[in-house]
Amino acid sequence: MAVARLKFLDGDEEDLIHEQSIKTLSEIGVLVRSPSVLKILKDSGATVDYKTGIALIPENMVNEALSKAPKRMRICSRDPKNDFEIPTDSIPYISTDGLTIYMRDLETGEKRNATRKDLADFAKLADALDGVDFFWPIVTVTDVPEAVHTTYEQWTSLKGGTLHEQGDALSAIDAQKQIELAALIVGGKEELRKRPIFSVVCCPIAPLSFEKGSVEAQVELARAGIPVVSMSMSLSGMSSPVTVAGTITNANTENLASLVITQFAAPGAPHIYSSVSSPINMTTGNMDNYAPEGLLISAATGQLAKRYGLPSMVGGWGTDGLVPGIQPSFTELSSFVFTILTNTDLAPGVGGLDSDKGSSLEQMVIDSYLWENFRAFMRKFTISEETIALDVVKEVGQGNTFLTHPHTAKNFKKELFFRDEKKRAWEATLSSEMVPEAKEIAKKLLKEHEVEPIDRDIVKQGDALLKEYEKMLTS
Repeated sequence: MAVARLKFLDGDEEDLIHEQSIKTLSEIGVLVRSPSVLKILKDSGATVDYKTGIALIPENMVNEALSKAPKRMRICSRDPKNDFEIPTDSIPYISTDGLTIYMRDLETGEKRNATRKDLADFAKLADALDGVDFFWPIVTVTDVPEAVHTTYEQWTSLKGGTLHEQGDALSAIDAQKQIELAALIVGGKEELRKRPIFSVVCCPIAPLSFEKGSVEAQVELARAGIPVVSMSMSLSGMSSPVTVAGTITNANTENLASLVITQFAAPGAPHIYSSVSSPINMTTGNMDNYAPEGLLISAATGQLAKRYGLPSMVGGWGTDGLVPGIQPSFTELSSFVFTILTNTDLAPGVGGLDSDKGSSLEQMVIDSYLWENFRAFMRKFTISEETIALDVVKEVGQGNTFLTHPHTAKNFKKELFFRDEKKRAWEATLSSEMVPEAKEIAKKLLKEHEVEPIDRDIVKQGDALLKEYEKMLTS
């Protein structure tokens, strides 16, 4: 099958990045701020200095981890009709942006903090939109204690929609409670192992370190069969070398180290290679989502994930302006949205604003509609003697038209994509002219879309579990 893909590294360059990553792990090592995880690494063959927290990971451990890691996995949802498998050989699966720190109010457009009610609305809208395949809690809720916000976000998201939920965990006990909540929905922990309806992003802290709470959560999740997303956020010039090559190597090294932790904690546990790495804006110090180098870093890390046979999440989707609409220039948008062509299986970003700091419901509608058109570039095409159709060429003959030949009538709908003209009109403005209509669509979907509810008794049990957890952490 022929599928459009961007490639950045040649074979020798891939080899070099891999070799330098192995050298980094074995000679420089990674900082792991957890004695229990350091012990797992030491018992498995790493050289560990408990005083500094540095673990040197030999090549044979990396190779063993790669051999144990599953090469395919099913991403399960509360409603099985929303399940999908990765890796994908054509169009990637798209989620919302994740854990933004503010939202734009749907009625007033003003910035404000988000509540669980807002998150439930985002989850419901994601459930209704064709362009969203899974749900990363898009806002950080502020109407619960900070210590338990990620677990409240998981529970609110699972109740609010039927898509797979991809969240975050702050600690081992945070992970345990999220496992318990999801197990309530599916009928127990063994059923959850068979059908993990949520996954968790466990970010290494660039350069080359793992925070105690997150890495201990990663171990708990791996042991329960919950997919771990090892999202490297290497920032060129700040948390990785300023060179593109240095940033790629840092992101790859962190992913290999994270994979080793997962596989030696729980052999065969599902693990997703991930990078949202990019340069910083040297004038502000902020992450530069639109940097052209970010596209190249995503292409390279996507290639490396394919090299290792691992499912990946290395691209992003969305227009990501300061306010709802399509404010960025064509070249800025190109460097951002083309990351979707970089060998990725999953990609976040729908509904995000302001370099992932903000979000809005109407932006979710806009990004979803744009995706419906853009994904046409990533369809599979069969290149064969049959599709080359020399027999048809012979019948039509030189200088004549194929328009009236039965072959054209039979195949044009399979081969050609027809854009929705109304949605396409939004793309022509590079402005916010489409926002009022997007607001009305969001309101209509929130009013009319029905989400299959979770059984009331299960909701009560989950709510009680959360209250008990909150009391334990805050009393």
